[in-house]
Amino acid sequence: MGIGGISIWQILIILLVILVLFGGKKIRNMGSDLGEGLKGFKKAIKDEDTESKPESDSEEK
Repeated sequence: MGIGGISIWQILIILLVILVLFGGKKIRNMGSDLGEGLKGFKKAIKDEDTESKPESDSEEK
């Protein structure tokens, strides 16, 4: 048994169908777009944390 009752063969068949429907190039483009989106999200979270930290220090004093 695999993940949640789905066997590895079923997962491979689903991935194969997705590959046939979208094609390799389209999947690569979607993957790179998703990666860029995650990088932007992480950067925004990190910038927000650094901006809010000095404000909280001045409120404590």
